[in-house]
Amino acid sequence: MSDSPASPPASPRGERGVPASPPASPRGERGVPAPRPTLKRRERLLAASGFRAVYAARARAGDGRLVAYARPNGRDVTRLGVSVGKRCGKAVGRNRVKRLLREAFRQARADLPRGYDVVLVTLGRDYTFEELDRRIRTLVPEAIRRARERARVAARRAAEGSGAEGAAR
Repeated sequence: MSDSPASPPASPRGERGVPASPPASPRGERGVPAPRPTLKRRERLLAASGFRAVYAARARAGDGRLVAYARPNGRDVTRLGVSVGKRCGKAVGRNRVKRLLREAFRQARADLPRGYDVVLVTLGRDYTFEELDRRIRTLVPEAIRRARERARVAARRAAEGSGAEGAAR
């Protein structure tokens, strides 16, 4: 027999029952949940008045399956509004399309200019993520370009109007 006592079975805990090191976790470092990849509240259009303002700006681009409306918002962030009608199916189907639209926009927003409100309106059914991603990456920049052009024309008209009034006096 050996004079050393039998060693206890290996334990994940160190001295005094405290874990020796934090376990590997999908939750992130030190057990803190990793941030969810979602749009923050300030990155979304929620009020009906915001949607009406974007529609009233009349800067849009569409391709028969999706329409993107845009309007400058004077902020440092581009906000998203989503409109999915009943033609996309029942609530479960509409909510799926909304999730796909939000995620495709979230991934594409790094390539988009800041300072615009964007509303996406679906016109069909049975969308895939790849399809929506491709359409958003082409339609949203086009709608923003048209919104920029409309704002530039409006500013030029305002400048001409104030210049003509000043010259008449």
